Amino acid sequence: MKQHLLLLCIATTSVLAAAEADLILHHGKIVTVDKAFSLQQAIAIKSGRITAIGSNAEVLREQGPATRLIDLQGKTVLPGLIDSHVHIISSALSEARVKLPVFDSIRTIQDYIRARAKTTPEGAWIVIPRTLPPRLKEMRMPTKADLDVTKVHPVAFDGSYVWSANSLALKLSGITRDTPDPPAGQVVKGADGEPNGILRNAAQLLKGVPSPDQGQDEEKAAAVEKLLGLYAAAGLTSVADRAIEPPDVPFFERLKAQDRLPVRVVLTWRVNSNRPVAEIIREINSTPLTTNQGDDRLKMGSFKVTLDGGQSVGTAYQRVPYGPFGRQLYGQTDPDARGMLFVPPDKLLQIFRAARDKGWQLTAHVQGGAAIDTLVATFEKLNAEKPIAPSRSHVMHGSYMSLETILKMKALGVTVDAQAAWLHLDGPALSRVFGTANMRYFFPLRTFIDNGINVAGGSDHMMGHDKNLAVNPFNPFLNMWMAITRRTTEGVTLYPEEAITRQEALKMHTMWAAWQEFSETSKGSLETGKLADLVVIDRDFLMCPVEEIRLIEPLLTIVGGKAVYTAPAMR
Repeated sequence: MKQHLLLLCIATTSVLAAAEADLILHHGKIVTVDKAFSLQQAIAIKSGRITAIGSNAEVLREQGPATRLIDLQGKTVLPGLIDSHVHIISSALSEARVKLPVFDSIRTIQDYIRARAKTTPEGAWIVIPRTLPPRLKEMRMPTKADLDVTKVHPVAFDGSYVWSANSLALKLSGITRDTPDPPAGQVVKGADGEPNGILRNAAQLLKGVPSPDQGQDEEKAAAVEKLLGLYAAAGLTSVADRAIEPPDVPFFERLKAQDRLPVRVVLTWRVNSNRPVAEIIREINSTPLTTNQGDDRLKMGSFKVTLDGGQSVGTAYQRVPYGPFGRQLYGQTDPDARGMLFVPPDKLLQIFRAARDKGWQLTAHVQGGAAIDTLVATFEKLNAEKPIAPSRSHVMHGSYMSLETILKMKALGVTVDAQAAWLHLDGPALSRVFGTANMRYFFPLRTFIDNGINVAGGSDHMMGHDKNLAVNPFNPFLNMWMAITRRTTEGVTLYPEEAITRQEALKMHTMWAAWQEFSETSKGSLETGKLADLVVIDRDFLMCPVEEIRLIEPLLTIVGGKAVYTAPAMR
């Protein structure tokens, strides 16, 4: 009998020990983002998952001798935030060796060239990294005259789909007034008939421009680990890289195996569509990757095609011409130009059909309205063969919507990956290009949500390490503030009827983003059994003055029950 009682006592003790929480956060305001959007006081975590959430009294019952307690003293806790659109490797390497200035004017660009010229050997290239013309004070593309501050270095300005070059760069590349335009590209001429340095979708004509330095494998790994740490410090617990190639997958898998992914990562395969369709389909069928392959720390997400260019440089494929201001902002010489469609509709359909049949979730980079219409029309054709809604395929960016297209998306069950930051940063220049009337459905978040379309919030971070000043800012609170206020850098509220609530902005970076990546049962809200991903912040997101939302700072970021960022105030 005594032996039986001893065994029973040992078994009971083991059960109690198993129930003891590793960590309890109590006396806080826990914003669960569950179906009821309930508010709780405390949360318990064990083995990386949430074991209890509720009142202080209820949750503190999970306390054991080894439980760590954090008294929140009324602070707010949110589910771990998700950025559905970043570019990890390029962003990580952008400041791996040298901190970049904020390129907000042509003068800043010229100062950078002068500084680099002092340490760069004569004849070696100086490249101004990715900078978007709408965000320059002058609101125009730099020309060769602007870049000719050095006569002994070829200089190139990376404006994404449109580049500029100085006189020496043009000379070394053999670009003259007689150089034929490449397919779908243009060597822009000045009033004198000579190239003015702007190369629209024609950067490939430049000879000798060095590729971005990827560094040694360990240098790249350290840079990526550092950037993911910066994401954690911003309150992000999950990010989706929106442009990798299959060879990048083993790199991320090594980082995961080495426990060097402080936040969760979802990878998007961007296929090179500038090839024969048969070759692309062979690659799709032979590459052993597909959506949801992996686990909660690292997995595959979408299959992506780049369908058009960028609104920031006048190559997005629009329904209407870019107009007179396009000449200044983009160096656009054709008043009837509407941008470029990089993949013909028939080819897109064939590529997507093959990817769908392989099990991929589908998406495409589309910014211009005509490109969005092309993508949604392709989804309609695929849907006629097999319902597309279960794949959670979506529009990527989708800047220039129309109500007709939104209603088609609703009928199809197609969602959107949206960048609210562009309302704030690019709204002033784009309103000058198209006129305010044509900005009516520029990121129409209210219309999306009212039509039952889940919106995943993303930044499209691609350059720089400052969460508020990078290209593009990856501060989720800044992005949520933009979605709530729709206020541009000039203080104009762009179509206030499309503004959304704080709760909806939070869902964009939690539940709706998790849903888009098939992770809504494991993250996106704070509920028992889900992954213990959360962020403690320095003020009340739901109740603070709206202007303070953009100023919110994380105090503690937890991923899988482990603190991946702790502010000095919480140490």
